[in-house]
Amino acid sequence: MPLQIYNTMTRSREPFVPLEPGKVKMYVCGPTVYDYIHIGNARPVIVFDVVRSYLEYSGYDVNYVVNFTDVDDKLIRKARELDMDVSAVAEKFIAAYHEDLAGLNVPAASMNPRVTESMDLIIDFIKELVDKDYAYENDGDVFYRTKKFKNYGQLSGQNLEELQFGIRINVDGRKENAEDFVLWKAAKPGEIYWSSPWGDGRPGWHIECSAMARHYLGDTLDIHGGGQDLQFPHHECECAQSEVITGKPLARYWMHNGYIRIDNEKMSKSLGNGILVKDLRARHKPEALRYFMLSTHYRNPLNYNHETMSQAENSVERIANAVANVQHRLANALKGNEEVSAELQTKLDGILQQFVEKMDDDFNTPDAITAVFEWVSEANHLLQRDVVNQAELQAVLHTFHSMNNVLRIYSEPKEELLDDEIEQLIAERVEARKTKNWGRADEIRDLLAVKGIVLEDTAQGMRWRRK
Repeated sequence: MPLQIYNTMTRSREPFVPLEPGKVKMYVCGPTVYDYIHIGNARPVIVFDVVRSYLEYSGYDVNYVVNFTDVDDKLIRKARELDMDVSAVAEKFIAAYHEDLAGLNVPAASMNPRVTESMDLIIDFIKELVDKDYAYENDGDVFYRTKKFKNYGQLSGQNLEELQFGIRINVDGRKENAEDFVLWKAAKPGEIYWSSPWGDGRPGWHIECSAMARHYLGDTLDIHGGGQDLQFPHHECECAQSEVITGKPLARYWMHNGYIRIDNEKMSKSLGNGILVKDLRARHKPEALRYFMLSTHYRNPLNYNHETMSQAENSVERIANAVANVQHRLANALKGNEEVSAELQTKLDGILQQFVEKMDDDFNTPDAITAVFEWVSEANHLLQRDVVNQAELQAVLHTFHSMNNVLRIYSEPKEELLDDEIEQLIAERVEARKTKNWGRADEIRDLLAVKGIVLEDTAQGMRWRRK
């Protein structure tokens, strides 16, 4: 079966068919860069990174755009708090964002357009809405006429009758209707601004993505993604803005990831239980953080606590050990019959097929990870054989890397030189084992473990790695 994606718009799984064969246009709403990103922000970062990677694995050329909102009320407040220019605040936290992404094993997007660099696009887009009578100006602000867009609410399942009772709507007497939303905000004294036909000001939040997505990816996206919290009002408003201009659907497939809870409580500012990614990276390996994020289906809620992270750490350690064992055996394997047995190849093909089938099922990463552990079992079984040739070991590693290039829950350890003290201890332990001084050998092993060095005795000799 072809790849199936759950489409939020239709509330059903649908076969994935891009507008242009072999190419995917994918837009994911990026951060408002007024602070460090938190664990809730990290989930869509990792989820849609895996979506992109799997599409590329499947042979698609993916144009992956993630925007930066680098001017808004939050940035203005942060600039005042830090006594900095808005642009300096944005640069500070854009740099921090890229650092966090690198620390989560997430490659850069194809493009990161910024609001401040897209102002002409945004103003022109608003002009089109005004010309079509879907927007109106009042005292320097421009609002969208929500009632005029008959499909408003189709993405989120909201309806205007409900909204009129105050659901997430700020009452503003300048609006024709309470549910109308702002496209252009008149600048207040001392605020950063741009000139426009309606006076000095800056864009509203929703219009930014409509303008940038259209400019960089065209009238209709293949995939538009983001967190569940963006489904309404942000993505709903994007649809309203874009579709009256183009007369086309904004996206063929809408994808939304679920919320993260902290110790079974909703993450919120009032509870003060948010966790910054930079702090998470100080506590956990990036592979463990990715494993944790991918161990639950992206549309389901995810709970962060000590137990779930401990399980993730243990799981990635088990995977890393299996890879290291195969690599070590390969480095010491004698060349011989360079053929992969039909039995082994069939098992490896079956594991990879299982992985693909699960990923094709709406990016079912928990079950795809199950295929990775099937690989671990098969690798360990192979290593129990007295004779294994290089071709078989290479085939085993190739299968693993095919899956890991999508999930990135394993990274090659960085090569680090041992200091003189540790080298001397390892040499002493080797000698102790030769003389059958098992007590001293075990003592040295424990001492090295404290220093973060794990020793492993294999049939091919002793090897070490950093924990």
